[in-house]
Amino acid sequence: MPTTISPADLVLRKCRESRETQEHFFSQNATRIAACARAMAAAFSRGARLFVLGNGGSFCDAQSAAVAFMHPEVEKRPPLPAITLASETAFLTAVANESDYSLVFSQGLKQLARPGDVAMGLSATGKSISVNWGLRAARELQLLTVGLTGRDGGQLAALCDHAFVVPSFSLPRIREVHTTLINVLWDLVHLERGEEDVL
Repeated sequence: MPTTISPADLVLRKCRESRETQEHFFSQNATRIAACARAMAAAFSRGARLFVLGNGGSFCDAQSAAVAFMHPEVEKRPPLPAITLASETAFLTAVANESDYSLVFSQGLKQLARPGDVAMGLSATGKSISVNWGLRAARELQLLTVGLTGRDGGQLAALCDHAFVVPSFSLPRIREVHTTLINVLWDLVHLERGEEDVL
């Protein structure tokens, strides 16, 4: 007879899985995360802007990343320029209608980005065609490229100067790590720029 798991036990199991996934990822990638934050901080100090790319749930994460940099909630943390690509609905639908949705991020970067800017692509599977084309364009434009992905990294990992792969097939666990990683990068970028560790 199958054992019945109580709702409370299910909640605790999910929380434990989330904690274990995050602990494993950050213990394996702490040095690389610090190096990425250092590179991003140096880019911002040279006048760079951050462009964030994502679809669906990852688009929501991209918006959260951009607003964290543009409008920090922590007192004494200065804003840094960040843009969520394809947040202009008219532009997004024009590209999708008249050419191909897969080009929406690459076309946006070609219009807006300058060498030395930063492009951060989010895709839980690493297989998002539009994000990958965007990162290819970013490299051609000489941007610093950062990728947040999961599973085996897909094609995205190979397109980035700094790629972070969450080795899980659970989309919720991958996106939970991405959320924490964005917060950690935001914090470390400010510390690298000589600001107080106020958190």
